[in-house]
Parts: sequence; C-alpha cells; structure tokens
Amino acid sequence: MEVGDRKVVSFEYTLKDKETGEIIDASAGQPLTFLTGVGEIIPGLESRMQGMKPGEKRVIEVPAEEAYGLPDPNLIQKAPREYFQGIDLEVGLPLQAQTPEGQIISMVVVDFDENTVTVDLNHPLAGRDLVFEIEVVNVREATPDEILYGHAHGIGGHHH
Repeated sequence: MEVGDRKVVSFEYTLKDKETGEIIDASAGQPLTFLTGVGEIIPGLESRMQGMKPGEKRVIEVPAEEAYGLPDPNLIQKAPREYFQGIDLEVGLPLQAQTPEGQIISMVVVDFDENTVTVDLNHPLAGRDLVFEIEVVNVREATPDEILYGHAHGIGGHHH
C-alpha cells in the first residue's frame, strides 16, 4: 500500500534547516503517525510523500511557503511590561500565554525596555526552508472513526 488519500501513515524522520544543516528535530525511534488529507502535517511534506511505500526512504526539501509560511510582521507585537511581571526577561526567551478563550499561544521575546516588551508570535520555523530525511514505516487504510474524528488512532496516533 502507498501513501495516498485517507491513509494512516507512520514515518521516521530527521528534520534539518536547509541553509545551515542544523538538525531541528528527529523521531528517534518514535515514528510520527498521521492521517493524510486533514492537515496534520505541513502541506509541502505530505504532498511530496504521495506514492511512497513502507520501507521507502527519501530526502524531501520543503520551502518555507509550504512549511510554516513566511514570517508575518503583524505577529511582532508590543505589550505593556506589566503583563510580564515576575519574568526574568531576555531576548530569545520563549514564552506561552493563554488567551481569554483558553487557547495557548507561543511567543519569543525579541526586545524589551522599562515600558514595553516586544514579542514575536510567528512559528519558530516560519521563513525557514526545511529538509526532511524520511523513511515510511507503515501505510494502512484509515478506519471510519479516524476519518470521522480527523486523526489517526492507536499506536503513534491519538487515543480517545
């Protein structure tokens, strides 16, 4: 069976920054499992995996536009310093905040002074071209429940 629409795919990967060769992430023996066609992984990777079969290895380059997008300058924002009381601020410090709706958002401190803190809410990999070294471990048909819930179940997938 090969990677295609409404399949559950498990794969090992090493993720690198294309420009620097820096290893950003790796599955390290814990394959990533996802349901195709529902946006669980970045679109540029999923589209380039189409047709792959278990045991097949591939080096896949994904441009920033098809990965985490380009940085949006509107997502660099200033907030009053009092919102950050009790935090030992430094440039590059990753932070999380909760919206009134309960959503957790991630940000990085890019600048601060006595009155304001400037944070970047872009994804940390926005603007970076990526290289994935992957090996497809398993491909199977998605179950009706997986299609209904929009994600893989079982080993390596979501458990209800």
